[in-house]
Amino acid sequence: MGRRLMWVFVFSTSIVGAAAYVGDVLATPASGFAGTTLAVGRFGDIDVANHVPEGPSDLYVQSNVWAPGGTTGWHTHPGHSLIIVTAGTVTAYEADDPSCTPHVYTAGMGFVDPGGDHVHVLRNEDSIEAWTIAVQLIPAGATRRIDAESLAACPF
Repeated sequence: MGRRLMWVFVFSTSIVGAAAYVGDVLATPASGFAGTTLAVGRFGDIDVANHVPEGPSDLYVQSNVWAPGGTTGWHTHPGHSLIIVTAGTVTAYEADDPSCTPHVYTAGMGFVDPGGDHVHVLRNEDSIEAWTIAVQLIPAGATRRIDAESLAACPF
C-alpha cells in the first residue's frame, strides 16, 4: 500500500511541477470554467501510511460547523481525515490521553485525524462559531463516523 501512496505523491508532484513551469509551453486559456478553493490550511508532517484503505474507497469532503459550546461527541472514523479550520477555534481531545490534554486549532491551521482506533472529540470552547473542512478517505461503503464511549479522564 505504501507503494501506491508513493505513486500518488510522485504523480501529484509531477503535475504541480509541470504546472509551475513557465518556459516555452503552449497554454490554452480556460473557457466556461471556474475553480474555487474552499479552504487552505497549513499542515506539518502528514503520516497516514498505516491508515490508507485497501481496495475501493469513498472520499468525503465534509463541512462542519460548531455553535459556541458545541461538540462532536466522542467518535472515530474507519479512515483518516485531513481537517482545515476555516473560522473560529476547535479544541481536540484524544481518548488515549489520560491527562485530557487540549489541542487547540485556529483558523488557517490543519491537523490529521488518523482514524482507525483513534477515538477523539472536537469541541468549540470559544464564544463564536467554529468551521472546518474535512477530507476523509474511508473504505468503500463503510460507515463514515463511529460513536464511542466518553473518556473518564475528561470532565465533559
